[in-house]
Amino acid sequence: MTHQVMYPGSNAMDTPAPADSVPVITTGLAQIHDTARPVSTSAPNLWDRIAIACRARHFSLSTERSYVHWAKRLAAWHGRVHPAKLGADDVQAFLNHLAVEKRCAPSTCKQALCALQFLYRHVLGSDLPWLNDLARPRGQPRLPVVLSVREVQAVLAHTSGTPRLILALLYGSGMRMMEALRLRVKDLDLERRTITVREGKGGKDRTTMVPESLVQPLHDVLQHRRRLHDIDRARGMADVELPHAMEAKSPRAGQQWPWQFVFCSPDYATCPRTGAIRRHHLHEVNVQRAMRRAVQLAGIQKRATVHTLRHSFATHLLEAGYDIRTVQELLGHSDVSTTMVYTHVLNRGSHAALSPLDRLSA
Repeated sequence: MTHQVMYPGSNAMDTPAPADSVPVITTGLAQIHDTARPVSTSAPNLWDRIAIACRARHFSLSTERSYVHWAKRLAAWHGRVHPAKLGADDVQAFLNHLAVEKRCAPSTCKQALCALQFLYRHVLGSDLPWLNDLARPRGQPRLPVVLSVREVQAVLAHTSGTPRLILALLYGSGMRMMEALRLRVKDLDLERRTITVREGKGGKDRTTMVPESLVQPLHDVLQHRRRLHDIDRARGMADVELPHAMEAKSPRAGQQWPWQFVFCSPDYATCPRTGAIRRHHLHEVNVQRAMRRAVQLAGIQKRATVHTLRHSFATHLLEAGYDIRTVQELLGHSDVSTTMVYTHVLNRGSHAALSPLDRLSA
C-alpha cells in the first residue's frame, strides 16, 4: 500500500503586491504544505524561497517548516500584507502580540524572532538596522524533567512492539528520538555494542552504547528488516534517502543493505522534499503516542515526553557514579556546562544536601 502526500496549490507571494491581491494564507502549523513540496522550476514564491534558503544552509525539515509557519503568521496577522512591505513597528507589534495576547512562552517568541530575522536577511535581502533592535524575549532556565528508575520501568511495561524497543533504546543509549529513528544498519554495531550517531544536533557525529539487554531484540529487528529489504528489492522499491550528494556520487547506494533505516515505516510513503516514493524511517508520531499513553497508564504525574528518557539516562548515570565527562561524550554536548544541569536533579550534591530535619530525626 502506498501513501501519497497531497499538496494543495501554493500561495503566490513572490514580489510585494496589494493586500487585496494576496491569496488567503493558512496559519496553522499542520497546514504548512508548501515547504513539503519539491521546488518547481518556475519562479519560486515566497514560501519556496524560504525553503530554498533553509536547504542551502542544511537546516532540518522541521526548522524549514517552522520558518515558513512564522512568515505566514506574520503576513496573516497584518491582513495578508506581504512581509516586504512591513517595517520595524509592524514586526515588533506581531512579536508583542505573541508575548502579551497569545501568552506564548519565551522560547516560542525567540523562535518567531529568529524566523523573521532569517526571512528579512536571507530571503528578502533586507538586512535593515531595526532587525537588531527587536526586543528579544528573556526566559529563565528550566530544570529537565527526570523519571526515576521505577517510573522508567513502569513506562516500558505499558508499551510493546517496536515503539517499546525504541523507547528502551533511547533510555539505554541517551540518543534523541530522531537520532534513533534515522539510525541506519551500517551505524549499528552489535558485536562492539556501539551505535554511531551521524549528524546529530549541530551536525556532529558521536558514538554511544548499545545496552546488553537490547542486543537480541535489535538482532531480531535486523532480521525482519532484511526480509523487508529483500521484498523491496524484488519490487524495485529498495531505494532509501541518502545524505547530501551521496546519491549523485553513488546512485545505487540507496538500494544497498547498509544504508537502510533500522526502524522503517510499514508502508511506502512520499518523500516530503523530493516527492520520491520509498520506504522511509518510522514516523516519530508513533513513538510519541506510545510514550504519552504509557505515561498515562503508569499514573505518572510528571510532564514526561520522549526526550525525558534522555534526561533520565544522563541523571541515572551520574547517580551510578560515572564521571560527568563520560556522560558529556555519550550525550554529545560540546560544553560540559550543558551536562552540568543534570547535577541539579541528583539525589546528592550541593543542591540536594541532607536536610537538617532528617539529620535530627536520625
